[in-house]
Amino acid sequence: MSSGAAPRLQRLQEHLGSRVTYQHLSMQGNSMDPPISPLTTHVLDTASGQPAQGLSLRLSRLEESSQQWTELRQSYTNADGRCPGLLEPSQMKGGTYKLSFNTEGYWRKRGQETFYPYVEVVFTVTNDTQKFHVPLLLSPWSYTTYRGS
Repeated sequence: MSSGAAPRLQRLQEHLGSRVTYQHLSMQGNSMDPPISPLTTHVLDTASGQPAQGLSLRLSRLEESSQQWTELRQSYTNADGRCPGLLEPSQMKGGTYKLSFNTEGYWRKRGQETFYPYVEVVFTVTNDTQKFHVPLLLSPWSYTTYRGS
């Protein structure tokens, strides 16, 4: 890895999480843009009006043949409450997906009781060439989700 690439890699890892490798960086050339993911999420803590930073989440896909969930990724929301790089474009295929948010862990770190220990959002991808954005609006006592753009 070139000496100029190391700081860029560190910035990308901070932005997308530790799964970013030098290969991701070299695919981007000189651009600082992270790889474009066909699936993203954004979590807003509506109790505080701030992004939900550090919320643990898991992405899974339902295997049709076995009707079992296969975990594809574990991650955390960044300082803006986003988890932009959930899937590489080559990983997106039609099927049923589940985003599981560890809301209890998030609220516990803030000294807050919650009614929902986790939130699971299950959705279907029928066109694997589209981008999917799954926002979550979260409070200790309620949540809302929708298909974003």
